[in-house]
Amino acid sequence: MTDNTNPTPPEHKRLKQFRFNFGTLRQYGIIIVFVILFIILSSSSSAFASKRNVLNILDQASQVGLLAMGVTVPIIGGGFDLSLGAVYAASGSLAAVIARAGHPILGLVTGILLGLVLGYANGLVITKLHVNSFVATLATSQIIRGVAYVLTEGLLIQVNDERFAALGRGYLLDAKIPIYFFFGFAILIWFLLSKTAFGRYVFAIGGNEEAARLSGVRTDLVRTLTFTISGLSAGIAGVIAASRISTGQASVGDPLTMSAIAAVVIGGTSINGGEGAVWRTLVGVLLLQIISNGMNINNVPTFYQLVVEGAVILVAVAMDAVRQRRP
Repeated sequence: MTDNTNPTPPEHKRLKQFRFNFGTLRQYGIIIVFVILFIILSSSSSAFASKRNVLNILDQASQVGLLAMGVTVPIIGGGFDLSLGAVYAASGSLAAVIARAGHPILGLVTGILLGLVLGYANGLVITKLHVNSFVATLATSQIIRGVAYVLTEGLLIQVNDERFAALGRGYLLDAKIPIYFFFGFAILIWFLLSKTAFGRYVFAIGGNEEAARLSGVRTDLVRTLTFTISGLSAGIAGVIAASRISTGQASVGDPLTMSAIAAVVIGGTSINGGEGAVWRTLVGVLLLQIISNGMNINNVPTFYQLVVEGAVILVAVAMDAVRQRRP
């Protein structure tokens, strides 16, 4: 009697196992790497895992973290925002100029609103003029940076007012106030992406913009709002930075743009859009920060830090590319 059962070929089993392992690694690999690295650095220095240093890591991560949380939204939506650093500088500069005129609170609020307005303007340029987001925000970053230099006349705008400095230097329950802004903004972005129709539309546009449009999604409006959120995050971060050192300056911010995008990519958000999560960006930001902090504590030269951080980014991008090629 012939057995008609068709057992699964060993090769097929191995392929399924490989796909499962790869998917699991990509899903949770960032957490595994973070935990292993944290343990290694804690073992190499008793100061690393201390409460004081952990709070210091979170404080140092807050500015890049705010930018990364904001830019996660347009990246999931299939866009790029290279104007983060310029918006960061312009917002801090405007806040300092108004504060030095005797209105510190107004300066802080206005600086944040400027970031929101500039992000909205980026969105309009991209959607109304149909310009690629990479090219559009690269161009607007030059314009915004120029505006920042006009505001400051190329000078450092120093503010001698404790009310202005309170946002960047103040404490609440042993933690600096910027840490609360960082995690508060992360919660806001998580809510928008996970619990609202707007979030579903962002993922849909990032996955297939034309299909989303044909499904009735107002793609131009949603895409504009993604860049508005990104600009708002840069405005908040820029104002906090100016408050921290009581100084507004037009020359800051450019390295932070790449650091923020790197954190998003390292976290596992796809640079091709349509896939990502806030928790991924959060872990990506903290991973980069503990690498920097741990190497500083162990007196590792800066150029080695750049090599390690660059290697981590390359691996993350390569894994995303491999995933995109898989059937």
